[in-house]
Amino acid sequence: MKISSKKKLILSIAFSIVINGAIPVLVYNLLLGHFSSFVSLLLATLIPLGDYLYHLVKFRKADAFGLFMLTGFLLSLAAFVLGGNERLILLRESMVTGLLGLIFLGSLFFAKPLIYHFAIRFSASNQGEKKGQFTKNWEIPYFRFVLRVMTAIWGIALLGEAAVKIVLVYELSISSFLAVSQIIFYCFIGVAILFTIIYRRYAKKRLDLIIHN
Repeated sequence: MKISSKKKLILSIAFSIVINGAIPVLVYNLLLGHFSSFVSLLLATLIPLGDYLYHLVKFRKADAFGLFMLTGFLLSLAAFVLGGNERLILLRESMVTGLLGLIFLGSLFFAKPLIYHFAIRFSASNQGEKKGQFTKNWEIPYFRFVLRVMTAIWGIALLGEAAVKIVLVYELSISSFLAVSQIIFYCFIGVAILFTIIYRRYAKKRLDLIIHN
């Protein structure tokens, strides 16, 4: 029995939450009886890294989320070397998402925003005709406006996710923060994706009218 793409996505997200959220919480609490809170937390972060390396070896390519987790782990190591504390380790992902948010917003000041390059890479990389049409559409002011709006929304969403986590990391216990961290991440990313899908459909209809008039 074939699993629909939507169900595959839901299962993938659920599995990722378990690997990157639930299991690290469990490991952290189990290690607390044997190691300090800092070391226990650092060891718990090895689990997402292991998941990333497994997919890297199996599929021989790095996905965006895997790179995100790897960057977070490297920030954790930096925190350890620099004598950071548990809160700094917990903020590693927020540092990454916050930086990405700033990059998205900063790209608005360049000739072509980040979403344009992402769309070229993932939407039309293997379809020469569509890629050519996409490049041609860039000459249309409304098309440029749409891509800049999408870039701005993603930048705001990533910065918003980082801001919420920065507040919660000092309000919640370490176990509680580990439990809700991935949920917060997927909520913000989910809203950004939902906006992109809905806005893209609306913009496509309007763009078609502009092209054919």
